[in-house]
Order: sequence, then C-alpha cells, then structure tokens
Amino acid sequence: MNKKVCSIFLVAALALTTFAGIQSVRADKIEASAKMQGTVQSESTTGTESEEKNTIPKYIFLFIGDGMSYPQIQSASYYLGATQSDGKVETKELSFMQFPVAGSAQTYDSTSFCPDSASTATSISTGYKTYSGTINMDTTMTISYETIAEKLKKQLGYKIGVLSTVNLNHATPAAFYAHQASRNNYYEIGLELVKSNFDYFAGGALKQTTGADGDQTDLYKLAERAGYTVIRNQGAANALEAKDGKAIVIHDNLADSDAMPYAMDADENEMQIADYVEKGIEVLKNDTGFFMMVEGGKIDWACHANDAASSIHDTLALNDAIEKAIKFYKQYPEDTLILVTGDHETGGLTIGYAGTNYDTYLTNLENQKISYAKFDSDYVSKYKKDFTDFSFVLEDIEENFGLAVEGENQTLVLTDYEYKLLENAYNRTLDCGMKSQKDMTQREYELYGSYEPLTVTITHILNKKSGISFSSYSHTGIPVPVFAQGAGAEEFQGYYDNTDIFKKLAGLTQVK
Repeated sequence: MNKKVCSIFLVAALALTTFAGIQSVRADKIEASAKMQGTVQSESTTGTESEEKNTIPKYIFLFIGDGMSYPQIQSASYYLGATQSDGKVETKELSFMQFPVAGSAQTYDSTSFCPDSASTATSISTGYKTYSGTINMDTTMTISYETIAEKLKKQLGYKIGVLSTVNLNHATPAAFYAHQASRNNYYEIGLELVKSNFDYFAGGALKQTTGADGDQTDLYKLAERAGYTVIRNQGAANALEAKDGKAIVIHDNLADSDAMPYAMDADENEMQIADYVEKGIEVLKNDTGFFMMVEGGKIDWACHANDAASSIHDTLALNDAIEKAIKFYKQYPEDTLILVTGDHETGGLTIGYAGTNYDTYLTNLENQKISYAKFDSDYVSKYKKDFTDFSFVLEDIEENFGLAVEGENQTLVLTDYEYKLLENAYNRTLDCGMKSQKDMTQREYELYGSYEPLTVTITHILNKKSGISFSSYSHTGIPVPVFAQGAGAEEFQGYYDNTDIFKKLAGLTQVK
C-alpha cells in the first residue's frame, strides 16, 4: 500500500473517531439536559413526568372558550389594561395567560380549514377528525368514538361534570357524551345525556326537550327517572350537595335561545359560570378523581354577531371560572391538571382597523351597556312593533352604546357616513329585519350578516371606533392556544393538532 493511500485511510479513521466522540458527547449532553427537565422517556411509557412518577392527574379541568383564540384573549387582556389605567397602553394578563406551559393547536376538520364546533370538540374529546356538524362519529356516520370523559368514567371511575353557558345539548358539551351524525339531533343528544350517567351538568337549558315536533317524552322527566335531580332555581342550586347524587342544574334566568345571559347582561346577584364551577368542585370532589369540561359558549355567539364588547366580557367571565380551578389547584398541585383552549376562532376578530390606523380606543367599549341580543329583545322588537321614529332610536343608541350625533368624546361622535349607515340599517330593520344569506345580496350580507341590521351596524361602528374589526360572521381557520398548569402540563407545549389534546390526556391518564 503506497503512502498516499495510507494517508487517506489514516485521515478517514481519525475523522470517524472524532465524529463518534462528538456524537457521544452530544448524546450525553442531551440525556443530561432531558433528565434535568424530567423529559427522558421510558420505553414502557409515553414519557410524561406524571407517568415516570407513576401518578395520574386525579382532578382534570378542561376549559373551552368556544370561538376563542388569540384575538379574543388578547382583546380581553388589552381591554382590562386600558380600562384600568385610564386608557393607557397597558395590558392586564388573564389568570391563565400566566400558566407555565403554552402551546398551539390546529383546528381544521374533514370538511374545511374553517371548522365547526361539533367536529372540533370531537377532535378534542376523542382524537379523531370528522365532518363539520358531526358529533363523535366518523365520516361514514357508521362508527362512533368513545370520548375522554366516557373513558375516564368507565375505566378509572372518575366523576364527570359538563358545564356550558349555552344549551347543555349544544355541540361542544354534547361532544363529551353524545354520538350523533348531526349536531341538530338535539332530542337524541339529550337522550344520550340522560344515559351518560355523568354526575353533574350545569348551565343553559336543554333544547327541544320534547323533540323537534314536540311529541316526545320530556327530557327532564326522563332524567329524573334515571336518578338525576333536576334543578331550575338558584336557591336549590346553591343548596346542592355531593350526597344528593347526579344533578342537572339549569340556570334560572335564561336568555336568548334558552342559554345563560351574556355576562354583561347578567344581574349582579345571579349565578355565573364561575359559580357553577365552584359548585361542581364541591359535588365532584372525591378520592378517586374527576373530570370537568367547562365551555364559555357565548364567546362564540358574540363573535358570530360581531359584538366585541360581549365577547370580551364573556371571555372575562370564563377567566373568573378558571380562577376557581386555580384555587383548587393550589390545594392539590400534585394531583390537578388545568387546560384552557378554544375549539376554533370565530368572526375573524382583529385588533386594529383601517379607519383608526395605528391607534386603538378600547375604552370606548365601556360605553356598551348590553349585548346585541338584549338590545334586540328589549329595544328593536319594540321599534319594529311601533315603527319608532329614528330620532328616539338614536337616543337609545347613545344611552346603550355611547354613539352620539354630538359630544365631547370625538372618538364616539357619528360621522355623516356612519349616521347614514345607521339610518339605512334602521329602515332595513323596519322593512324586513333579519334574513338568511340566500335571500340577501352580497352587499347586504357583508353589511348585516343574518343579524338585525340596526344592531349589527351599531356594534360594527362601535368596534371600529375602538380599533377593533371582524372579517366574518362565521368561523376561521387560525390555530387556538392551549394553556396548561399542573400534573402533566409539560405535555401540552409545542405546536400540534387538536386531536393531540385527547391523545395527551389519554396518555397521562393511561386510559385505553
């Protein structure tokens, strides 16, 4: 072998030795770093810290802000900061924004990149994608999926609570106990609620309690026969105890579509979603464990209607509910897991508007005293009945939303253009009111959606004067945040699919 060939082999040998040494050092460093962070995976586990300690979260809270993504959370945070600092550019973090772990989840479903609540809640509760409008069934509508709540009940004996500010057989709460080809099968979903044997339901009323045609046995009667205590007044709700057994608690001051009122419309002393969470903790707490899903459903409804102020106040109400779970977590930090996420974003909410350029005036939203829905029921219904003169309507608009023909706050004074928009919308409300999209021109739909023309025009103007805008009356395809604190929280960092929320929960609790 000549010297040139020997030199080549020698260089190659040295290079391989050096590379192996580097790889060994790198592997040692990675393993040491992983050990420090508690993330070294065992061959027999999914690698969670909880499993390495042979522990499973005993108390699991899953908060879902329906329609809530980054814009809804951030607008609520900025609103708090601005209103608490006399309009200064300051932020006030919501409690869950301070959780040690944050991730992001994609939300698309088998129908669209702009999914609906039934399919996205299905992904979160079962780990499977499906069509929009479908609850816990595959795209052939022949295979049903078992939910995380059902698994925890059956396999671990956990008590289960399902809470919502909207109807308890609406899409998101239904996705934790029902299996239906259509989310509109409200009666059938209600039957599954009764059969679920879950321990605590609270929030809005059931829809179609006697069926779509009103000829079925009342769902509440069926629930009572199945051993549920059905409660429809606040006094009885406050008195509920764990020893009373399974319960369905219906809010006693129902509003639009028999849901709980928007937070900004609620009476001072009536129960809020935070109170139902607190009561849920009381009745579900046991030595084995519990799972509680809590939906802030009217965040979504407000954003569909492009009502920024109502969205903000319901997001803050959900935050109040989360604080009840945080208080519980502080008592049982080793056993409790709190997750906060959304199913999708609604409305294409944006902080910023072309007309205000780089400025925002979020304190303007303080002038809105009631939700769009309450304005419809308390004011617009009378306008349509009495054909009220527009001058009197303008007085009500100023009183309830702060928008005025003249005044000291120039950011709330109506321009000629805005005045004309309101006048045209009012005439449209008197002429025909709400219509479906198929009965409207493209321009009409862009202006009003399927909402009362006057009311949605009021909120549009106030939003824009505040530096807030919407691009849609429907859902959008942006990802949602996932905030986590407690046992196994580290599993929820990163960027992943919403189906992974189920998979991570299943891994942590070791259900099959």
